[in-house]
Amino acid sequence: MKFINEVDLKGKRVFIRCDFNVPMDENGNITDDTRIKAALPTIQYAIDNKAKVILASHLGRPKGKKNEKYSLRAVAKRLSTLLSRDVVFISDLDDENELKKLEGLDVGDVALLENLRFYPGEEQNSEEFAAKLLKLFDIYVNDAFGVCHRKHASVYALAKLAKVAVAGFLLKKELEYFAKIFEIKEKPFVAVIGGAKISGKLDCLVNLLDKADKILIGGAQAFTFLKALGYETGKSLVEDELIDEALNILNKAKTLNVKLYLPVDFLCSASIDDTVNTCYCTYQEIKKDMMGLDIGPATVKLFEEALSDAKVVVWNGPMGVFEKKEFAHGTNKIAEAIGRLKALSVVGGGDTAEAVIRANQAHNMSYISTGGGASLKLLEGKTLPAVEVLEEKE
Repeated sequence: MKFINEVDLKGKRVFIRCDFNVPMDENGNITDDTRIKAALPTIQYAIDNKAKVILASHLGRPKGKKNEKYSLRAVAKRLSTLLSRDVVFISDLDDENELKKLEGLDVGDVALLENLRFYPGEEQNSEEFAAKLLKLFDIYVNDAFGVCHRKHASVYALAKLAKVAVAGFLLKKELEYFAKIFEIKEKPFVAVIGGAKISGKLDCLVNLLDKADKILIGGAQAFTFLKALGYETGKSLVEDELIDEALNILNKAKTLNVKLYLPVDFLCSASIDDTVNTCYCTYQEIKKDMMGLDIGPATVKLFEEALSDAKVVVWNGPMGVFEKKEFAHGTNKIAEAIGRLKALSVVGGGDTAEAVIRANQAHNMSYISTGGGASLKLLEGKTLPAVEVLEEKE
C-alpha cells in the first residue's frame, strides 16, 4: 500500500481518519491523550506539506445518535494546544452551514469533524454515508489502527470509494511492529496473555502456539484452564462452555513442546468490591466463596523467571483487576519484569496499554499499540479489513 509521504498533498484537502477514542472523566475532561499524540506525526506532515487538513474519528459508543457526552469538542481543544494552531470544529455533518466552514480552510489549516458514530451510517458501513464524506476531500489517509479490524464506513467503504487512499505513519508503525514479532528469529519468544475471558483470546492462543516458545496465562481466563484440569475455582470467572477448548490448548502446547505457564497462586476475595478481606491462595486451595482477582507472589516469581531470557515478548491482557490498586500488584510486577528486558517488547493496546502506563513502564517498552482489538486480530494471524482495502488500491 502507499503511505502519506508518497503522494503530493500541496493545496489538497486531506482527510485523515484518526483514532481519538480517548478516555474522559465525568466532566468531559480528557484523562489520557496518548492516542491524540500518536496521530501528531501524520497530521504535522500534512500541515508541513501545505495540505488543508480535515480530521475525523469516533469516540465511545453513542450508537448512531448525537450525544454530547461523546462529543469530540474536547479533542479539538487539545489538538489546538498540541499543534499550536486553532482547530476548526465541525459540530454537525448534516448542517450545510457547518460544512461550509471547510471551504474557508487555507493550506496548513486543520479542522476536526464531530464524532462519526453520531451517524448510523458509520457503523453500518453505509456507502451513502461514505459518499457524503467523500465530497469533503481530495486525498484519504487512514491512520486509525485501532478500528482497522472493523468494516466501518470511514475506514472501509470510504477507502474503497476514494480515488487516492493511503496509510498514515501511525498505521505504518503499528503494522511494522506486529510483523516484526513474527519475523525475528531470536529466541525465546514469550507471549503473555491475560484478561478476563478466554473466548476473546482463543484464536490468538491457538495461533501463538505455532510461534511462541513460552506462553504465560494470567487474568481471569486462567480459571477456565484450572477448572479444565479439575481444580476448584470458587466464584472466579470461568467460561464453562470453553473448558474443552482450554484442554485442547493445553494438549497442543505439550505436543508442540511449548511451555505453557498457569498461575500457581492468587490474591482472592469474596467480591471485586471487597478490597479489605483478601488472602493469598494457591491454585489448589481456592475456597468456594472466594474469587481470584490478581496473580499471587509465587506466580509473579514464576513468570519473572520465565521472562528472564526472552528476546521477543508480546503482551496482551492484564494479570488481574488492575483498575483497583489493591488488585494491581501482579500486573505492575509483570510490567516491570518486561520493562527490564533487553528484548523486543510489544504491548497490545486497550487495557494492557493503560496498565503499562499506570505501572510507569511505558518508556521501557519497545512499542505500545494504540489498538486492542486490532492488535489481537494480528496476533490471531488474521488480516485487517481496512488494511486490505488500502493494499487493493495499489
